[in-house]
Amino acid sequence: MSLFLNVAHINLQEMSFLKDILVDSEAHFVVLILQSSSTLSELFGYTACRQLLQMLVSIIFFHVSEYILALAIHGKSNVSLKSLLISKHYLLAMICSLIEYLIEVYFFPGLKEYWWISNLGLALVFLGEIIRKLAIVTAGRAFTHLIKVYHEEDHQLVTNGIYRFVRHPGYCGFFIWSIGTQVMLCNPLSTVGFAVVVWTFFSRRIPYEEFFLKQFFGSDYEEYMRKVPSGIPLVR
Repeated sequence: MSLFLNVAHINLQEMSFLKDILVDSEAHFVVLILQSSSTLSELFGYTACRQLLQMLVSIIFFHVSEYILALAIHGKSNVSLKSLLISKHYLLAMICSLIEYLIEVYFFPGLKEYWWISNLGLALVFLGEIIRKLAIVTAGRAFTHLIKVYHEEDHQLVTNGIYRFVRHPGYCGFFIWSIGTQVMLCNPLSTVGFAVVVWTFFSRRIPYEEFFLKQFFGSDYEEYMRKVPSGIPLVR
């Protein structure tokens, strides 16, 4: 009987010990959740939520509107998902910009609180969108996402509308839009990176495209080149 009572006493002690461990573990778990929630609320506060939402809406609107306009102008049979203008390099650039944003909003949250800079970026996004969409609508079927190397009947030299002021308003609009997205996020590294990468791309693409345009339209295009800037800084 005494042995049975001792065993029962030991079991009660073990159960009490396990209960204490369980209660302590639950308490630590609750504290961890509260700390995580606090960290997330700091990380994704008003500033981060607003800026990231603006970025998401800007990206979705840009690509969906490009696709819809391509469908409306060229017809479904002549349009593919490539008209969404989403490439591996583009995705990589956007992922890098998001990583930079998350790192900076965690370690340097004050960097994201310069609302006049963020609002300037938002204005650039709007401006870039307007310029590019005006280019697409004005050029109509002459506007394509791929460089034409053969002259087609519907490929006309467009010099009216926004093309009176810049030769490549589509490129100009995207250049402004892409930089604007990073200014809007107050991403200093990505702002510089996007500017350099996009400028380098267009500085090579424009001479290549205009080589064919001069073949298609001859002296008319050469005169147009002399009178109207390209729309990309330092690219004649």
